[in-house]
Amino acid sequence: MTRWLLPGFLGIGFLATLVLIVGPALYAVSLSFYDMPSLTADPVWVGFAKYAKVLASAEFWNALWNGFVYAGLAIVLQVVLGIGFALLLNQNFIGRSLLRGLTFLPYLLPTVVAVLVFKWMVDGSLGIITVLMDDLGLPPIYWFETETASITSVILISVWLWTPFVTTTFLAGLQTVPTQLYEAARVDGAGPVRRFFHVTLPSLRPILTVIILLRGVWMFNKFDVIWLTTGGGPLGATEHLPVLSYREAFALYDIGSGAAIATLSFFVLMVAVAIYFRVFPMEEGK
Repeated sequence: MTRWLLPGFLGIGFLATLVLIVGPALYAVSLSFYDMPSLTADPVWVGFAKYAKVLASAEFWNALWNGFVYAGLAIVLQVVLGIGFALLLNQNFIGRSLLRGLTFLPYLLPTVVAVLVFKWMVDGSLGIITVLMDDLGLPPIYWFETETASITSVILISVWLWTPFVTTTFLAGLQTVPTQLYEAARVDGAGPVRRFFHVTLPSLRPILTVIILLRGVWMFNKFDVIWLTTGGGPLGATEHLPVLSYREAFALYDIGSGAAIATLSFFVLMVAVAIYFRVFPMEEGK
């Protein structure tokens, strides 16, 4: 009986993946070859016409660029802040356990809660940040009305939400760094900066490689923050491929174009991941 336990679990997992992930993904790709004004309409085969339309659209390239900007800046800030917070939380001080727990709190909040709280804080008349800036004599910031401010807003919300995950991962990695390496570095006269770049960072490189990859894929596909905050506006300043795909499929009722954008987004990520592993092979972290 027990010999069938592992194959049984593997079979169930494979079947669930096939039904819940692979099947819907293949169906979505197939939709990109049809002209459908709705999910209930009769599909009309158009071949690669939807891809030609999408690739000839300036909105697609703008959304692609916005996706790289949004994901890139958010990842850089998350990694830099995550490593910094992890180094601080790795020190011995009173209340360290409590602070570690509180640091993880933003990651536990639903995205919609974080977005609504941020929007209330920067409200043009009653927001606490708006009132504080007015008391300090600073000029008002129109967080969701200008291109620079809107992309900055969604990046800040994303950083606040997911930096705790990065911090916790790096903190766990710091626990595995042998103390003998730091002691040897101190004996050699290395200061804190040299110990970080010659001991800590090389030891965290495998984790850093994986974290950047995971956060890159997740941020590039992140839909909820931008949709709940700006909806892709103003004037497409924060619209990236997931939002554009949704708008094409469910706002403009062009299912084929929406599926084509989603498929192209998938291939962009595949190419980016292949290049990433070519530049930063996992073997070097061993």
